[in-house]
Amino acid sequence: MDLLIVTLASLLAGFVDAMVGGGGLIMVPALFATFPTTHPATLFGVNKGASVWGTAMATWQYSRRVEMRWAALLPAAAAGLAGSLGGAWLVTVVSPEFLRRLLPLVLLAVLAYTLAKKDMGRVHAPRYSGRREAVVASLIGGVIGFYDGFFGPGTGSFFVFLFVRWLGYDFLNASASAKLLNTATNISALALFAWKGHIWWHFVLAMAAANVVGSLLGTHMALKHGAGFVRGMFVLVVSALILKTGYDAFLR
Repeated sequence: MDLLIVTLASLLAGFVDAMVGGGGLIMVPALFATFPTTHPATLFGVNKGASVWGTAMATWQYSRRVEMRWAALLPAAAAGLAGSLGGAWLVTVVSPEFLRRLLPLVLLAVLAYTLAKKDMGRVHAPRYSGRREAVVASLIGGVIGFYDGFFGPGTGSFFVFLFVRWLGYDFLNASASAKLLNTATNISALALFAWKGHIWWHFVLAMAAANVVGSLLGTHMALKHGAGFVRGMFVLVVSALILKTGYDAFLR
């Protein structure tokens, strides 16, 4: 029964995450609720072990239909990988509890800004090019990558928001770019968790298959309906993240 619950959660997480990020909103609480006495690093490791396959599949699907800005995104993915490795190492020795109260406030600011800027992310108009774009993208990758390895909830949504706000991408291109960076951060964190022995592979295999199926469905929806639909899903997922993280931080 435990395997069935977390596998279904992984399927839904892959679907949501492929569009706008936020799969951790579903997967991480499901893991903690199902295995309440397990070390957090192990549950984070299981989450990464399953979700990395979904993000990789989404990246491949997007790259076939969306013009990826590889010159900027590959350095950013490398920065994200390095940042995630540092964050994943830190979470094995330091608790990320202090972030619980800060996270819903940051997400609330992201949501308020997105709603206030009604045209933000509807048109794809990259603000930078060449080396400058690579530098800004790498800064985003390194900072959010570290956060992903250390704590994680909302990582994909933060990537999407910053690609829209700082780089001028529309929501569809931002989501496609976010998947590449999120794949890199997941690989990095997964490698460290595996090295430390924080992986339950017998759970990861089934959850990974379900995550890929969900990711394929989510990517199809995003590509079919375009940037406006992805923006709406972004608002919905961030709103849900605020409610969940706010409850965890202040009411639980």
